[in-house]
Parts: sequence; structure tokens; C-alpha cells
Amino acid sequence: MTSSVVVAGVGMIPFTKPGANEPYPAMVATAVLAALADAGIDYTKVQQAYAGYVYGDSTAGQRALYEVGMTGIPVVNVNNNCSTGSTALYLARQAVASGTIECALAFGFEQMTPGALGVKFADRPSPFERFDALTAELVDIADIPFALRYFGGAGLAHMKEFGTKVETFAKIRAKASRHAARNPMAVFRQVLTEEEVMDSPMIWPGVMTRLMACPPTCGAAAAIVVSEAFAKKHGLDASVRIRAQSMTTDTPVAFDARDMREVVGFSMTRNAAQQVYEAAGIGPEDLSVVELHDCFAHNELITYEGLGLCPLGGAEKFVVDGNNTYGGKVVTNPSGGLLSKGHPLGATGLAQCAELVAQLRGRAEARQVEGARLALQHNLGLGGACVVTLYERVTA
Repeated sequence: MTSSVVVAGVGMIPFTKPGANEPYPAMVATAVLAALADAGIDYTKVQQAYAGYVYGDSTAGQRALYEVGMTGIPVVNVNNNCSTGSTALYLARQAVASGTIECALAFGFEQMTPGALGVKFADRPSPFERFDALTAELVDIADIPFALRYFGGAGLAHMKEFGTKVETFAKIRAKASRHAARNPMAVFRQVLTEEEVMDSPMIWPGVMTRLMACPPTCGAAAAIVVSEAFAKKHGLDASVRIRAQSMTTDTPVAFDARDMREVVGFSMTRNAAQQVYEAAGIGPEDLSVVELHDCFAHNELITYEGLGLCPLGGAEKFVVDGNNTYGGKVVTNPSGGLLSKGHPLGATGLAQCAELVAQLRGRAEARQVEGARLALQHNLGLGGACVVTLYERVTA
């Protein structure tokens, strides 16, 4: 990165179940105006905007911003599946870091429908063709939605290699609910026990219950990123900066390894994390808080290893020892994560950003991780893209 990039403002709305939401332009307007107010600047200061969404027509980003202002700035629409929000942030950060502009807006939103995800254009090749073909060979179950096959299969691969128990995934889900109970933005705030997770309807016998999967959700979130000089000129809060950021896509190992963990992006995660650690000159042991992509409890577990929070094969012990929560080594998903906070695809990466900025500013209230200085964000989209971002609290 060529210059320091400050996260000057963040905003989001409480996530909701489909049908309980406002239309996407209203959701976006509320989130963007909150980010602008948090930064303390007017929309006229924004020079470029990056809009992230998956399920929406072309130029929906422009339509959403019309509710905020019509200043004629470039608006770029982004779709990278579940990593869409972080991809928008990645592009906004790049534009500021390069010196092309001084102030950019990244926002994401999703107006989802109930039920499992599916393809929208069945009359043309699917981006998941190769993923589906390999999954059909590796996973002996075909009567559940594709995302459940992918991530359940990844969890099953970990179970087979390391003896991981299905109850460990239930522990992760229960932890998410305890964290979300402290988060007014989360869609599910009821505390669940491990036993309640295990007793929920079985989706994949011995592998996954319904509560181990994140729900379809509606919502919006936004971030204002600026140069250090811009922040100083306008008297903005410059205490949270992006210290390093990386985006990766699939390599041949995704298919050649014939391992469901690779199909769902384990190496994308590991490569992105290693690039960030090397760029920042730190290691995972230096982190105090992480927001990671827990679309399924199974993905949270394998992501611990992908991010280097624990050694390969060490994820179950990491969970059992309580090292993934308050009082442990690193607090993971203090927001409640996708499992409890919700997962409106385009908004997820910006919501993760909002949580970590609140943590580093010391404003996370009941969720506050004491002494948080370095925070890592992990956002994954199949097909594939992974964005890992390291935020740092800078003291004067």
C-alpha cells in the first residue's frame, strides 16, 4: 500500500429476516448517512463510491445512493458472492491508497428472500460447475442445497481426518449466540446452548443441524475511507487505519487436492492471511479480535486453521479450550457473526468492518474486547474470492 488509509466512519442498520426489511434504497440510505455522520463529513466530500450486492439488478448501487445525494461521482457496482462487501472496501481502499482520490465510500446491501441460496440464471453455465462436479464425487449426499453440501462436506473432511466431533460445531454456534445477545444489530439474539443446537432439525445426519447454518438476512452497512492527509485537514477521527489488506482467488489446489476444505476456499484464506501478516510484519498471535466468515459453524472451525489462529488439526481443541471467545486467545466474531448477526451477502463485509472499527475505538459496549489494538477481518465468497483486512488502532 502506498499511503495510509483511515476508516473515518462506519454505519449499519439492524439486520432483519426477509420480509421484515425496508426496500434496499431505504436500508442503504440509513447505513450510508450513519457512516457519514460517524465520519463527520457531508456526502459532497465523497469522490467515489463502491456498491456491493449480489441479488439485484445492474446499477442498483446508483439507485440506492440517489436517496443520499446525486453528485455525479463514479459509482462502481461489485458482485463477488459472499465477499462482495469486502471487495467494495478493497477497491475503495485501493483508490485512496494510490492517491487517485482522498475520500471513498464503500457500502453493501442485500434484500434477500427466504430459503437457501440458488442460481438465478439457469439458462447459462454456472460459475459453480466445477465445484458441483467435484462435490458430487467427494460427498455422498445430493438432497440438500449446494452451499450446505459444500460447507458440510468441508466439515466432514475435518471430522474424518482429525476426529472432530459434530458437537464441536454446536459449541461454535452456541458461542455465536452468546456474543450476539450483546449486539443490538444482530437478527438472532437468543442465547442457545450446545444441546439446543444439537436438538434442532438435522439437515445432514451426523454432520449438520439447521442451527449450524446462517440464515438469509436483509440489511446494509457502509464505511468511509480517507487518506491520512484528508483526515487531518478535516479534523476527522484517524484512530483506526487499514494496516494491510489482501484479496485472493482460487488456485488449482481448489480442485486438484480433491478435498472439500479446498473446494470452500481454505487455501484462498490461508494465502490472503499470510500476505496480510507479511505485509504488516505481525503474526496471528498478535491479534486480539477477529471477525471471520462463519456462514456455517463448520467454516468457522476450518477458518481458525486457515488464518493460523491454531495449528492444522488444532481447531477442536481451540474451541473446547475456549480460545475463540472472551478470556481466550482471540475473540472471534464478537458481533455474533454470520450465524447470529445474519448474512445479507453484500452487506456482510462492511458489517464486519463496522464491528471491528467499534472494537478498536473502544465503543463496542457490552461486546468490547479489552485492549483491542489489532483486528482481523476475513470475508469469503465461493467461486471464488477471499478478502482479509488488518485494522490497527493508532494512538497519538
